Amino acid sequence: MPFAQLIIGPPGSGKSTYCNGMHQFMSAIGRKSSVVNLDPANDRTGYPCALDIRSIITLDQIMDEEGLGPNGGVMYALEELEENIEWLEEGLSRLGNDYILFDCPGQVELFTHHGSLRRVFGRLLKLGYRLVVVHLVDAHYITDPAKYISILLLSLRSMLQLDLPHINVLSKIDILRDYGPLAFNLDFYTEVQDLGYLLPLLDQDERTKKFAKLNEAIVDLVESFALVSFETLAVEDKKSMTHLLQAIDRAGGYAFGEAEGAGDSVWAVAMRGGWAEGMEARDIQERWIDHRDEHDEFERRQMEEERKAAEEKLKEEEEMGMMY
Repeated sequence: MPFAQLIIGPPGSGKSTYCNGMHQFMSAIGRKSSVVNLDPANDRTGYPCALDIRSIITLDQIMDEEGLGPNGGVMYALEELEENIEWLEEGLSRLGNDYILFDCPGQVELFTHHGSLRRVFGRLLKLGYRLVVVHLVDAHYITDPAKYISILLLSLRSMLQLDLPHINVLSKIDILRDYGPLAFNLDFYTEVQDLGYLLPLLDQDERTKKFAKLNEAIVDLVESFALVSFETLAVEDKKSMTHLLQAIDRAGGYAFGEAEGAGDSVWAVAMRGGWAEGMEARDIQERWIDHRDEHDEFERRQMEEERKAAEEKLKEEEEMGMMY
């Protein structure tokens, strides 16, 4: 039974960077994976594409031939993909049981109310894929209460529209500190509880204070569904990637399935080695927000010590070889 991640999120949230990083991470732990690009506007992928929608249709081609703008062109491309789904099915059949990363377009209409992407995902389910939606949103939105409310609504709407196992992720958490202080601790934003504490802040904002009743209604709506929560991600950090992949594996059932050859043995070693330890919200806040510089310096010294130890070991092995 093949598994797949459906990577969605607004433009600039880091979807392609995530696909590249997760592909490399899976290669490092021995899990065979492939990346499929479903974004007709994405002509600068940093990862090797096993399948690329741009081989059958491009955004420039649509805009020239149909007279559409960028957003309309992307939606048109997904409708074309839905009509020519056999291309995708045939390409996936050649990938066997690879773990697939689908890099989806960034137009939010596609995963909030437009139906084509949802129907494409439905065809993947019929092929036997176990799917998990990974919804990336830029972490800097939580520094502004109004923007935070907007990503809560976006996340909730996406979960209801796609109706699949769903992981919301605050991406670029490693640079969150650069956008200013948080009004509350990080766990307030990741656990999405007691949102009423946001209302006084919204009342103080010139842009939102005149919408007091609407703000209260939105807060009540999000809390009444009790669906939205967030993981965090620093894509270049091993612990962060490990923690997120654990959450995705649990959501999609991969963590409860049979071994996947050598990949699972490496992954099991990683888990026993404690790669994902210390990834509670308070630990993440300390690492990336409160004491980022100190942790960066500690990791730099640690890497330097590991490099020197490796060089000394290599030197000893060479000397031993010369003796014989």
